[in-house]
Amino acid sequence: MNIAILSGKGGTGKTLVSVNLAAVAKNSMYIDCDVEEPNGHLFFKPINIKEEKIAVKIPVVDEALCNGCRKCADFCKFNALAYAKDKLIIFDDVCHSCGGCVLVCPEMAISEKDKIIGKVEKGVSGDVQVWSGILNIGEATGIPIIKKLLDDQKDNKLTFIDCPPGTACIVMESIKDADYCVLVAEPTTFGAHNLNMVYELVSLFGKPFGVILNKYTDGYNPSEEFCKEKNIKILAYIPFDKELGSITSNANIASLSNDKYKKVFAKILDTIKKEVSSEAVTNS
Repeated sequence: MNIAILSGKGGTGKTLVSVNLAAVAKNSMYIDCDVEEPNGHLFFKPINIKEEKIAVKIPVVDEALCNGCRKCADFCKFNALAYAKDKLIIFDDVCHSCGGCVLVCPEMAISEKDKIIGKVEKGVSGDVQVWSGILNIGEATGIPIIKKLLDDQKDNKLTFIDCPPGTACIVMESIKDADYCVLVAEPTTFGAHNLNMVYELVSLFGKPFGVILNKYTDGYNPSEEFCKEKNIKILAYIPFDKELGSITSNANIASLSNDKYKKVFAKILDTIKKEVSSEAVTNS
């Protein structure tokens, strides 16, 4: 079972929810797909880490064979190739590694080489497998790293996917194989706006989902009002709690540090499992 945890912006508590659910689930897997700024490993502190470099294919030209026909540049819709001053120029940063330029070159002047864009780290923390993707600074997209993380997942463990914030392509890649999505929102107007963004995304993908309202306080809550307006299931309310914030800011997992929070997140996990089971029955 793959549970994806999303938020429309950073700082809502997505990683807080992800690591605590993985911790209380036990014998589970935590996959950090927030490859631009992964931080789940700071909480789990995994050991026995195995590292794998992730590369993409980028074009390289043999200038002796290139006749300047510009077919490759005309083919590339991302403007990664240009022919100027009798020379083919390749812009690695905007290349999408489709390989089309290699295929259309009539002189076979273009080949491909590997470019390292980041890495995957796989370790273990207690009975939780901890996998993280790390994108090199300056790289345009982490999709190949996310693909590697999710494609390597072969067992049937309860898996929590800590998605990147927002609704860009890397988020879509993170949720495509999710069985259920958990949307984490904070109680502000901005939080409600960003909740709407991920709500539209999971609806577009046809994913079953529910919302966790984090930093909850008494009084008007735009995110809660949004859920009521859209008839969205609220899975849990996590209160604005100084003790919880203190534990988390010290890179400790609250559900492993305090029985009170262990019960809170165990209850949330139980609610999510019931929702997933209910969806399975409905769709069977």
